[in-house]
Amino acid sequence: MAAEVDGSLKRVLVPILLPEKCYDQLLVQWDLLHVPCLKILLSKGLGLGIVAGSLLVKLPQVFKILGAKSAEGLSLQSVMLELVALTGTMVYSITNNFPFSSWGEALFLMLQTIAICFLVLHYRGQTVKGVAFLACYTLVLLTLLSPLTPLAVVTLLQASNVPAVVVGRLLQAATNYHNGHTGQLSAITVFLLLGGSLARIFTSIQETGDPLMAGTFVVSSLCNGLIAAQLLYYWNAKAPHKQKKEQ
Repeated sequence: MAAEVDGSLKRVLVPILLPEKCYDQLLVQWDLLHVPCLKILLSKGLGLGIVAGSLLVKLPQVFKILGAKSAEGLSLQSVMLELVALTGTMVYSITNNFPFSSWGEALFLMLQTIAICFLVLHYRGQTVKGVAFLACYTLVLLTLLSPLTPLAVVTLLQASNVPAVVVGRLLQAATNYHNGHTGQLSAITVFLLLGGSLARIFTSIQETGDPLMAGTFVVSSLCNGLIAAQLLYYWNAKAPHKQKKEQ
């Protein structure tokens, strides 16, 4: 019976969380202080947790926009640049055959960011542009993932993530500063993105060993921290039109 349980546990854990050597080291020999295997377990667990959490990260932002029927306070340029960064990470990771646990959240965040882009355009009265954007983005993504795209182009796209993230976040920060409030920016989404980018620094180093990936998440964490700090600073600030309604 014990052998059956051990066999079932091994079939679940080995392909997902641990290589077979680490499974034997930790759960057969009970060497629970084996640091290299513990790092792998922590990295895989964090990675899968981030991927699972990414399914919901931007939904609060989507629902906030839909509930208010407004995208006030959101910088379209910032959202677009974030989409470029997410697309670059996803395409680069797929091309280099990195494990899904090291980049999977980019896929789900990308889908949610596309929805936010469309909603911003829609509530600005530019629905046709929003539909055209969806069609063009789909075409570009399929081209990037096809064998037609050279590896050098994919690597360049990933390298452009750092300036894209920095410029995108600074545009949002400038919008917040200019408005004196954060509008429909979702605090839940911002803080989840900050936590995810911080955790990704460790998992990128551990699972991919790619300095380009790790460096992107270091920069992303700093920029997300700036937006999070603004949210806290402007926590009780209200949009001018709301203040007028209350007077």
